[in-house]
Amino acid sequence: MLDGYRILDLTDDRGHLAGMLLAQLGAEVVLCEPPSGHRTRHRGPYVDDVTDPERAIEFLVYNRGKHSVVIENPAQITELAAGCDAVVSCGAFDVDLDALRAASPQLVTAAITPFGETGPKTAWAATDLTIAASSGTMSLTGDRDRAPVRIGPPQTWHNAAVDTAGAILMALHERQTSGLGQHVDTSAQQSFVDCTQFQMMAVLTGGEVPVRLPGAVNLGGFLIPWVYECADGYVTVTFLFGPMIAPFTSRILSWACEEGFCEPELRDKDWVDFGMAIVEGRESMDTFDQAIKALTSFVATKTKAELLERALADNLLIAPITTTADVLALEHLDVRDYWQQVEMPRADGPAPVRLCGALAKTTGEPLADLPVAPRLGEHTAHYLGSGSSAGPVITARPRAEAAPAGQQMERPLDDIKILDFMWALAGPGATRTLADYGATVVKVESELKPDVLRGVHPFIGEEGGQENALQFHSINAGKMDLTLDLSLPEARAVILDLVAWCDVLTESFSPKAMENWGLTYEVLREVNPELVMFSSCLMGQTGPMRMYAGFGTMAAAIAGFYPVTGWPDRIPAGPFTAYTDYISPKLGVMLILSALAERDRTGRGQHIDFAQMEGALHFLATEFADEEINGRTAGRAGNADRHMCPHGVYPAAGDDRWVAIACETEAQWDALAALMAEAAAGNAELEQALDSLSAGANGGLANLDADGRRAHAEAIDAAVTAWTEPQAAADIEAALQACGVPAHRVNDAADLMADPQIVARDHFLSVPHAKHGHTWVENSNFELSRTPGRPLWGGPMFGEHNMEVLEGILGYDADKIAELVIAGALA
Repeated sequence: MLDGYRILDLTDDRGHLAGMLLAQLGAEVVLCEPPSGHRTRHRGPYVDDVTDPERAIEFLVYNRGKHSVVIENPAQITELAAGCDAVVSCGAFDVDLDALRAASPQLVTAAITPFGETGPKTAWAATDLTIAASSGTMSLTGDRDRAPVRIGPPQTWHNAAVDTAGAILMALHERQTSGLGQHVDTSAQQSFVDCTQFQMMAVLTGGEVPVRLPGAVNLGGFLIPWVYECADGYVTVTFLFGPMIAPFTSRILSWACEEGFCEPELRDKDWVDFGMAIVEGRESMDTFDQAIKALTSFVATKTKAELLERALADNLLIAPITTTADVLALEHLDVRDYWQQVEMPRADGPAPVRLCGALAKTTGEPLADLPVAPRLGEHTAHYLGSGSSAGPVITARPRAEAAPAGQQMERPLDDIKILDFMWALAGPGATRTLADYGATVVKVESELKPDVLRGVHPFIGEEGGQENALQFHSINAGKMDLTLDLSLPEARAVILDLVAWCDVLTESFSPKAMENWGLTYEVLREVNPELVMFSSCLMGQTGPMRMYAGFGTMAAAIAGFYPVTGWPDRIPAGPFTAYTDYISPKLGVMLILSALAERDRTGRGQHIDFAQMEGALHFLATEFADEEINGRTAGRAGNADRHMCPHGVYPAAGDDRWVAIACETEAQWDALAALMAEAAAGNAELEQALDSLSAGANGGLANLDADGRRAHAEAIDAAVTAWTEPQAAADIEAALQACGVPAHRVNDAADLMADPQIVARDHFLSVPHAKHGHTWVENSNFELSRTPGRPLWGGPMFGEHNMEVLEGILGYDADKIAELVIAGALA
């Protein structure tokens, strides 16, 4: 898809996923490394546990398909950048991106930073742990009687990396018109706010501050567990109510009733209306509690395999919580030929190893099978030696001349038109981002079968209603709404007219839905041969689990995120609810823009089959490779880290107040140790903890290198706890940041709204809304310097833009619209 683009990759683990995925999509990616090598070359796990920079698994999985160039001096980066289309940086090299663009005005540059390049926290030290704390996600993750936890393997940088890759593709698309590059500024904090699923916004409209619940969520007063213990492990069960979910709820209760775990009266409740019945006093919460107890007892009698088999047969919202070993053994992935065999250096010589495969399947050219990651400096001579080929990109990607003033697009996607059948969260998030940056998005829905997010908390004024849901308002901001009853031929005719109009059609139903409406890609491309169709569902359009409908909670369970989140002696806490629903839109933006890039080059459209679960596996790629190579199954470790110590979330003064602290370097540890030693004089508990630690360290705290600190992790945590517990989180944060130590309070919803960085970057916006006058939405996670984007209005009301679409876009006259009304098509 991206043939002809060259990307200069200046990242380390804080962004290396971006370059790898761009390489998979067809770009030529040149990885710059210092003489000592990428920092992930020097940390485990290693292939066969043999310590060797060329066998470091994290480097091997996230740098496949790249070309390694060793950088000896800054001028070499300038030389390389002159022959590239885009440069992505994370601070691994001290490089002036503004100067690179000044020298090459057509260059797109991108910076991934913890908090963005503007605002009061731009210079703050940060790690994955402290960014997770700053984003609000950590306040929602873990057990109430313990410290909040992060998702075990680092996730914040991956989220920011994929956002950045999508933004680069937007800028490259716009460059085709303007001939000019620009700069992308991505905030990892804002990228990870996505993973709160809009729950932070509850406080903006009078709601309560949400709290963490292990394997559960509180939705509008309903404590809804996601994680249930079964006979051989854990599963997730989605037990909700309302028109979209009630049929699933009824079916699982029918099975429980069939086996004697609940009475027919419970099974036969009106689960569609149950939420409203509670509000109006027609039902009791006791009924809900009875249902949860019945399910808990019932599920405990079944194995994961039994539950999954019945879920597939009867369309139930049940998913096994799988380990890394389980995922590698999943038949569905083998049938879809997901895993890529890559030659790896093994103890007995090179051997094929299964690594994460293609992001999606396409009807166009398949995504690249990426070769093994490069050896250090393997391609230096090719790019920097005599006869270097680091010149202009190949002619398949001609660069436009700079457009005259006044003829450039205000937003980078102003020329893109999208017909949007997405619903719930994972799909609409992608089209929301595209709308922010200029795409005209027509969302198709029906009042007869409303989008599930119209009924999900939080609500404006805490008042339920299909036009009041903040999640819907935010995830569908900037879109036009057209209501159609697609069971009618008159409505289908409207759709085909819109297919002729649009560049992209997106849908996130189960595979049979578009087939049932007669709207398959084969039909649609007859209407528009250049159409890009993007299908996003849980498990993909093919394979034995293709009809497995569900939500991101289920995909996160199947993809392996639950077993690595939480405490080893407790149930899997899980990422906060639907984690893959937060990843998938970012990946969807990349795929859609890449397909448009191929269409612009070749004139051909294509159908993209994106399985949300498969895309998410890349966020745990190191863990799957470690399982495949070393047989090591990833598990829960609280907030402990493989490389850093101390690395934890520590109590601060006040109720449920916490601060995340991580020492990545010896200097940071020395600074923290000095602060603790200074405070010990008036703190007997701290003094005792430090004395105990010093005695164990055989020579004092200053002699503890990283390995030594990990060996004394328990004693270090006790000392840090004694130091933090009497202090306010803000004071701890300020003292450590002043010394260059990564630290951040664990922001809850109220903290996040007041966070000066979030405020400075306008992350939460008040935008117009047809019913309420205004509503709250989340802003974009990145900023483009020359063609910025932002949401223009809140998620639309049912049919709000019917006339605008029918008259303005399709040119229908009054008689034709009247015929549609009479036929009942506009419903």
